[in-house]
Amino acid sequence: MGTSDESNAGFVRRSLMGEDKPSLGGLLREQELQQRIAVLEAELSHARVLAREQTRLEAQVEQLREANEHLVMATVSAQSLRDLAEATNRRQTEFLAMLAHELRNPLAPLSMAASLLGSVGASGPSSPQLAHVAGVVRRQVDHMARLLDDLLDAARISSGKITLSVRPLALAAALDQAVETVAPRIRERGQRLDVELPDESLTIDGDPVRLTQVFANLLGNASKYTGEGGHVSLRAWRAGEEVVVTVSDNGSGIAPEMLPQVFDLFIQGPRSLARSEGGLGIGLNVVRNLVGMHGGSVTADSAGEGKGSSFTVRLPLSGASAQAAEMPPGPGAAEGACRILLVEDNVDACDTLRALLELAGHEVAVAYDGRAGLEAARARRYDVLICDIGLPGLDGLKIMEHLRREQSREGKPFAVALSGYGQGEDRERAFEAGFDRYLVKPATPEVLLELVGEARMLGA
Repeated sequence: MGTSDESNAGFVRRSLMGEDKPSLGGLLREQELQQRIAVLEAELSHARVLAREQTRLEAQVEQLREANEHLVMATVSAQSLRDLAEATNRRQTEFLAMLAHELRNPLAPLSMAASLLGSVGASGPSSPQLAHVAGVVRRQVDHMARLLDDLLDAARISSGKITLSVRPLALAAALDQAVETVAPRIRERGQRLDVELPDESLTIDGDPVRLTQVFANLLGNASKYTGEGGHVSLRAWRAGEEVVVTVSDNGSGIAPEMLPQVFDLFIQGPRSLARSEGGLGIGLNVVRNLVGMHGGSVTADSAGEGKGSSFTVRLPLSGASAQAAEMPPGPGAAEGACRILLVEDNVDACDTLRALLELAGHEVAVAYDGRAGLEAARARRYDVLICDIGLPGLDGLKIMEHLRREQSREGKPFAVALSGYGQGEDRERAFEAGFDRYLVKPATPEVLLELVGEARMLGA
C-alpha cells in the first residue's frame, strides 16, 4: 500500500512540475518543419501560378501560330487576288483596244463616205438633202469615235498608261480648239454659246491635246444636257496663281444626291426610256483624272434638277511663255498633186478614201493586202504612203521595215500609219518601224489632206 501511494504522489509531483511537457529541441524542430511546410506550400502555389501562366502562354502561342498561318494565307490570297485583278485589268484593256479597233474599221469608210458626199454636193448641183444626209452621217460617226475614245481613255487611266506631253500652253488656244470642236453640235441644237475670256494671256503647263479634250468634253456635256435653244457659257479668268474656267448651262441640272458621284466611272443620273441624252458615264471621270494629272481640280455645282449646272476647273499658272502653235498648212489640190499609195484591207474604206483623194486632185494607187502593198511600193516611187497596220499577209510595220532597209532616205515615201489601235505603245512601234505620222481611225479627210500637203512641202 505504501509503495503504491508514493508512486502516485511522485507522478502528480512530476506533472505539476512539467517534467512530461515536450522538450525545447522538439519545439524547434516542429517550428522548422512547419516553416519548411509553409515554404513548400508557397513554392507549390507559385508553381501552380507558373503552370497556369505557362498554359496561358502556350494557348497564346497557339493562337499566334494560327493567326500567323491565317496571315500567310491571307497574304497569299491577297497576292493571288491582286494578280488576278491585274490580269483582269490587262485583259480588259486589251479587249477594249481590240473593240475600238474593230469598231473603228467600219467607222472609217462611213466618215470618208460622208466627206465624199459633201464634196460631191459642193462640186455638183445644189442638193440640200444630200448635204444634210452627209452632215448627219459625219456627226454620228464623230459621236461614235468620241465614245470610243472616252472608253479607251478610262481604261488607260485606270491602268496608268496615259502619259502627258506637257509644255507651256496658252489657255485661250486650248479653249478656242474646244469651242471649235463642239460648235457644230451647238449650232445643230440651236443653242447659244457665250464665251468670255480674259484680255491678258494666261499660260499653263499642259498637254494641249488632253486639255482641249477636257474642255471639249465639258462643253459637249453641257450641250447634251441642255435642251434645244438652250444657253451654254464658257468663262475664264485669273485667280491668284491659278486660272479658273467655268462651263455653265441652263439645262437639266443635277440632283443633290448625285453631285458627289458625278465624276465616278459609269455613274449617270436618271434617264428617260428614250435616253435622249445618251452617253456611257465615262466622260466626267476622264475629265477629273486628266485635270488631276495637270495638278488641277474640277468641281460640279447645281441648284437641282431642271436648274442647270456648272463645272469649274482650276489649273496652276505657268511661269514660262507659251510656245507658238505649229499648225501645218492645209493645201488644196491646186498646189500640186501627189502620187499616193494607199494600202488598206477594208475595201470600202480603201475605195472611199481613194475617191476622196482623187477628188482633191491626187494620183492614187491602192492595194488590199500587205504583200501587194509592198510590191507596189517597190515597183514605183510614191510621194506618200498611207498604210493600215493590221493587214493580212504582211502587216504595215513589216512593210515599213522592208522599205526602210531597201530604199534610201530620199527615195522613201512620206509614210502615214492609219490604224484602229490608238494606244501609246502602238504609236511607238509605228514610229520605230519608220512611219512619219500616225492617225487613228476614223481619220478626218481634212487631217489626211493636211498630211499630204506636209509631205509635199518636205519633198519640195
